[in-house]
Amino acid sequence: MNLKGRDFLKLLDYTPEEIEYLVDLAAELKDKKKRGIVHDLHKGKNVALIFEKTSTRTRCSFEVAAHDLGMGTTYLDPSGSQIGKKESIADTARVLSSMYDGIEYRGYGQEIVEELAKYSKVPVWNGLTNEFHPTQMLADVLTIKEKLGHIKGIRLTYMGDARYNMGNSLMVVSAKLGMHFVACTSEKYFPEEELVKKCREIAAENGGSITLTTDVKEGTRDADVIYTDVWVSMGEPDEVWEERIKELSPYQVNSAAFENAKDTAIFMHCLPAFHDLNTTIGRQIKERFGLSEMEVTDEVFESSRSVVFDESENRMHTIKAVMAATL
Repeated sequence: MNLKGRDFLKLLDYTPEEIEYLVDLAAELKDKKKRGIVHDLHKGKNVALIFEKTSTRTRCSFEVAAHDLGMGTTYLDPSGSQIGKKESIADTARVLSSMYDGIEYRGYGQEIVEELAKYSKVPVWNGLTNEFHPTQMLADVLTIKEKLGHIKGIRLTYMGDARYNMGNSLMVVSAKLGMHFVACTSEKYFPEEELVKKCREIAAENGGSITLTTDVKEGTRDADVIYTDVWVSMGEPDEVWEERIKELSPYQVNSAAFENAKDTAIFMHCLPAFHDLNTTIGRQIKERFGLSEMEVTDEVFESSRSVVFDESENRMHTIKAVMAATL
């Protein structure tokens, strides 16, 4: 499979075979790393990492993966880049692609990473936008395959706000790989109708399905995977927190949510998670709203069902596969 020179912006751009290839390559590179086999396939190359939104897992994954592949990295945080401020996106792409062999972008609208790719001479990789999170999807698929043994036919239930990057991306990857995706949430938090329609068409071609439901018992029935994400982004006003907590509390992932799931069902979360009071934000949530847990209970998060830290590690292996294949 030749993906050299390809951008990695969203999984809608990739065929099921290409996605599976990247997951298999990640597993191969993971095995090499575990066995101490050097795989500096791109020694001497350099990549630029643009982070308009900061992140622990994405930054560390790209930096370690690049190092393992023999590459140098330059990290540009929100104050370290003039993208969109003093310098246009197009000009940023042309400047960076004249110096680097690849560019990662993590930030806001999907249109930004798409424009970077349009004007870049080197591959551009999406580390997260408001609409899509494709590198997380590869990590999730690799984790599911490791834990459950297969991908096709898996029933994945996403509980919470399914309108943005995580709900969108899980729905897309499920459709592409023949999984059965269920968005279990309030109607106002369903994914956008046009994307749902498109994913249903893709799912029909690959043996999967897309279901939207407000019923927790129905949504979790026979689930292989129960997945959630934070309900509110930091910096959003109090009224947004109050609204989301009121609307989404019935969709908290707790032990009751697993009652209708399969005995082998696993819990997944892209992190960070608000499951206890051991963070500043967690304590603020407790003070403001009286909640000691939010989208997932600590009981589930710390249980044997939880594979969240396997997912976290797999971010690095799958990001490495994307860079290795596209460079």
